[in-house]
Formats: sequence, structure tokens, C-alpha cells
Amino acid sequence: MAHSLSGRLLLLTMLYVLASMALIFLPAMGIEERDILGDHILSAEMSILPFTTPNQDWPDDLRQNLLKHADADEVLLRRQYQRDYFQIGAPHSWIDRTIDLRRERLWRDIVNALDCLINGGHRTLHVIAPSRIKDASTISIILSEAPIRAGLMRYARQVMAAAAFISGLTGALVFLSLYYFAVRPMRRITRAMSDFHENPEDASRIIVPSPRPDEIGIAERELAAMQADLYSFLRQKEKLAAVGAAVSRIQHDLRNILANAQLACDRVAASGDPEVQRLTPRLMTAIDRAIGLATTTLKYGRTHDLPPAPADFPLRALIEEAAAAAMEGHAGDCRFENAIDESAMVHADRDQLFRIVLNLLRNACEACGGKGAVRVQAACADGALAIDIADSGCGIPPIIGVKLFQPFVSAGRPGGTGLGLAIARDLARGHGGDLTLVSTGPQGTVFRITLPA
Repeated sequence: MAHSLSGRLLLLTMLYVLASMALIFLPAMGIEERDILGDHILSAEMSILPFTTPNQDWPDDLRQNLLKHADADEVLLRRQYQRDYFQIGAPHSWIDRTIDLRRERLWRDIVNALDCLINGGHRTLHVIAPSRIKDASTISIILSEAPIRAGLMRYARQVMAAAAFISGLTGALVFLSLYYFAVRPMRRITRAMSDFHENPEDASRIIVPSPRPDEIGIAERELAAMQADLYSFLRQKEKLAAVGAAVSRIQHDLRNILANAQLACDRVAASGDPEVQRLTPRLMTAIDRAIGLATTTLKYGRTHDLPPAPADFPLRALIEEAAAAAMEGHAGDCRFENAIDESAMVHADRDQLFRIVLNLLRNACEACGGKGAVRVQAACADGALAIDIADSGCGIPPIIGVKLFQPFVSAGRPGGTGLGLAIARDLARGHGGDLTLVSTGPQGTVFRITLPA
């Protein structure tokens, strides 16, 4: 019970009610002891009142019958000019405690009551109180503490029984209220989370939120929205996986079809018809783009299939090789500057790093339009190798920058696949690094490849 939310709630509620009752119990015991002593004083006054009338002679039998109702062994009445002493029971030679009801305060009453409950029962008390008898100032009684303690014990049992009943009833009411308004809805939420976790692709397991406007209602609606988003995401991934599998199956047939079309174009190119000569290059270019798109799509789907096989090799030579491949077909005033030191070594998969650098350099050359500069530099800092590739192009539009590394988002030449940067980032992250956009604007763009040093 102590390990469940409802059980803890019930136990804590009863504990707090009992604690509050304990705070009430102590003052109540002090007040009860004062009332018991007051009753003894009142009984003593009523018993001796007939004997305070002047010139009255009472028979001894009547005197004893009246005094036996005094609830005390000895009574002393202090008047202005005399003191009246009445011995009712056996005289006491020793007084253990004196309680003055004329000056006692509540905190002192509490101390007296606790002392009586814990240590009392066999002591002799001397109780002093103001008197209501005419011409009397005080009345004192001497009595045994046993009846006082018996009365307090009886009252304490009653108070404890009432406290137990009130705490149980209050705890039950609070528990039922909180269980209905808080615990039961929370159980519904946790059960919905557990059911959805077992099969997140089952739409029937998405929680149906209640219309309640409080925090639990907000939690239900947020959970429902999150589950719906996750379900849609999983469905989308399932569809994308199916598309990828379908593309993988048809890629071989597509290549054969495009190869046959390319052979047909080669034969058509031999025709002497001027119109055919004019249209054939465009047709061959379209076929080449189709082959490149299919190949690039399959490469993107296989980027995680083969883990990198790192080795040590010179970084500058790799940059020169990638730059030579990237500059092909970009004749003009585009300048390339390799600012990497000859002795710089890198520990990475050479083929995968070559693909990353080639993609970035090719994009940089296209951004410059054959009239700018491309610069590559590298530096080690904080246990990482940073390779910066900068161009002097016109920059990347802001609308493209926020989703630049997502698949099929192109910021390069018209007709681009939009997979180059997505593949490059996946390859960099496979090395334990990353590919980020450092800056872009009218002054140019800077990409950074980060690899473990």
C-alpha cells in the first residue's frame, strides 16, 4: 500500500489528521484537568456552605453526611477574619504538589495534565482556588490524585477514540475525493502510456482526452497530441521504408531500361537529321540525370549499411584530389586555395571523407558560378579536427538554411537531388563528428566538417 500513489495519499492524510488532533489533544487535556479540579472545588464549597452560616448548630450525623460529598479529604476556607477547617477523610501529613488555580495559565495546565497522566496516581494534591462563598477569599482542598488521574485517563481515551474516528473519516473522504479527481485519471494516463508503448503503431491505443480544464485534462490532451504525432511519424517512416525497399527492387531494372535508352540515343545521334542532332544531347542529359538520381537515392539509403573503416592518411592530398574532381566542368575564373599543411594527418575512412569533401567542394564551385574563390583550411581545437570549406558565392537563402540538411532539399543547381548534404552529414556523424553550416550571406558560405582529432 505504501508503494502506490493512492495508498500513500491515504496514509499521509490520516497522519496529518492525527498530527492536528495531537495539537488539539494537549490543550484539551489541560482544560479537562482544570475542569475536574474545579468540580472538586465546587463540590467542596457546596458541602461546607451550610456550615458557614453564623449561629447555626448542625448535628454531627448531618454534618458528616453533607461533608462526605465534598470530594476531598480536607477543606480549608479562608475568610477575612478567620479560617475554617473541615476534616472529611483521613488527614494527610505530606503534600506532594500544590496547584493554584488562581494563577495557572493554559501552558501550565498542559504541563500539570501530562505530569498527572505520566507520574500521577499515588500523590497528594493541595488545590487552591478563589471561593464564591460570601466573605471568603480562597478555598483549599487536600485530596488524593487518583480520582483526578482516573478522570483524565477516561477523557484521554474518549479524545483518542474521537481522533481516530475523525482521522479515519476525514482520511477516507479526502482519499475518495483525490482518488476520483486525481489518482484515477492519473492511472488512466499511465495505463494509456503503457498500452501505447506496447504497440505505438496501433491508432486505437491513442488516449481519448477528457474535456476537464485542469492540469490533468491538459496532460491528457498533450499526451494524446504526442501519441498522435508519434503514430503519424511511425506511419511515415513505415511508408518511407516501403518506398526505399521498392526503389531498391526496381533499381536494377531501371538501370537496364536507362542503359537501353542510352544506347538508342547513341544510335540516333549518328543520324544526319539536324533536328535529331539538336534534341539528342538534351535527351542524353535527361537520361544521365535520371541515372544519377536513382544512384544517389540508393547511396543515401545505404549510408548506414557500411561503418567507416578509419585509417591515417595525409589530409592535403585528399583535398587536392577532391578539388580536381570538383573543378571538372567548372572552367572559368574560379580559384581554389588549399591552406592545409603538408604534414597534416587525419584518422578517418578515406573514401567516405572524400565523398564528403567532394560534395562540399562541388557545391562551392557551383555557388561561385566560375567567378569566385574556394578555400579549404583545417585546425585542431578541443580534441576535434575542424575542416572549413568556404566559398565567395551569394549565400544560401534563409528559407533553405533551416532545413538544409534534410533529404531532397536542394539549394544548389537546378535539377539537384537535394541528397548531397544529407548524405555528407550522415557520413560525418558516422565518424563521431558532424557537418554544420558555420555562416552564409552575400560574402559567401562556410561549411565545417568536424572529426575526432
